[in-house]
Amino acid sequence: MTTSAARERTLRGRAAIAGVGETRYYKRGAADDPEFVLALKAILAAAQDAGIDPREIDGFASYSNDRNDPSRLAAALGLPELRFASMQWGGGGGGGSAAVAAAAAAVATGMAQCVVVFRALAQGQFARFGQGPKLPGVSGEPAYTMPYGLMSPAQMFSMRCMRHLHETGISRDTYKAVSLAAYHHAQNNPRAVMHGRPLSPEAYDEARWIVEPHRLYDCCMENDGAAALIVVPAERVRDLPNTPVYLLGATTGSEHRAGAPCHNAPLYATACFTTLAPRLYEMAEVTPGDVDVLQSYENFTGGVVMSIIEHGFCTPEQANELLTFENLIAPAGLLPLNTSGGNLAECYMHGLELVIEAVRQIRGDSPNPVPGARVSMVTSGPMVTPASNAIFGAEEVL
Repeated sequence: MTTSAARERTLRGRAAIAGVGETRYYKRGAADDPEFVLALKAILAAAQDAGIDPREIDGFASYSNDRNDPSRLAAALGLPELRFASMQWGGGGGGGSAAVAAAAAAVATGMAQCVVVFRALAQGQFARFGQGPKLPGVSGEPAYTMPYGLMSPAQMFSMRCMRHLHETGISRDTYKAVSLAAYHHAQNNPRAVMHGRPLSPEAYDEARWIVEPHRLYDCCMENDGAAALIVVPAERVRDLPNTPVYLLGATTGSEHRAGAPCHNAPLYATACFTTLAPRLYEMAEVTPGDVDVLQSYENFTGGVVMSIIEHGFCTPEQANELLTFENLIAPAGLLPLNTSGGNLAECYMHGLELVIEAVRQIRGDSPNPVPGARVSMVTSGPMVTPASNAIFGAEEVL
């Protein structure tokens, strides 16, 4: 395939974000509404932000086994027609950017004209994500891990992070910097669950171990709530009230045999972005040096460090020097990171709130704006398969 032909088959500049919306974010199990109602509230908020009638919506995209059926959502919203529905395979936050890509593909190809990307959680209504399952018996892959105490996400992912620390010599101070930056940004974000609850270096160091190498403040929160954003064809967004934010690129997938069972992936100590990152930059036609602000999914801080390295912002040898608190905070850090507070300190909506923050940075209405931000990146779901990522840009970047 020629270069010109390949460029015709791209999402770059074909779709844009018209609006974003969120409910209040609650502590796990504390939501006043059932999950379906939370989803509807976030969708209606996104439509209001976009300045469109909710009945213009004709498609839905989600991920992580979201329980809110698009046909039921369409009925509740009174949509004249449902034209598109998609959900990314895989658990956790690995599908956050992939769901945006699916919505963008739908509007770019004419399958739909106005697609909502959403995620809703009500863990008080359903099961909790962060603990080991309570099962009468196990079979298949869990039979090789659960009898030895490897049950929760923290236990499973910490093994990969321990290997990464061993292989690279990266300091746990890099993990601390990621956590402190998130909590710092949350103090300027009234939506953040940890707003008004700052984190000091001493409190981080004294917090209890969860699973080595992660202490309490290395781990994402568990929350109830919902988030949504509306994707439209690029030519339409100029007629809407918000600053246009365009999708420059998005990829999803993982490395060779990343899903090999029983922790047998050939590239074990990775965040699963080694093959995605080059494809993302190629589609977006930018380099790591062009990225003004980064929203990197934190299931655990170790995954953030791996993601940053795999997206080319630094080498393992440079990580300890680059990934410091001063370099990770807005407005003047070299790589402002998770500027709404992220999964650690804003909320845990399986990372969709990170996509919303990436959009807000380009629009200029982030609680911690990076002056002149024109290129904003999201990395979704480190250490899961499939993972995904996306880059958004202002109109002048096209």
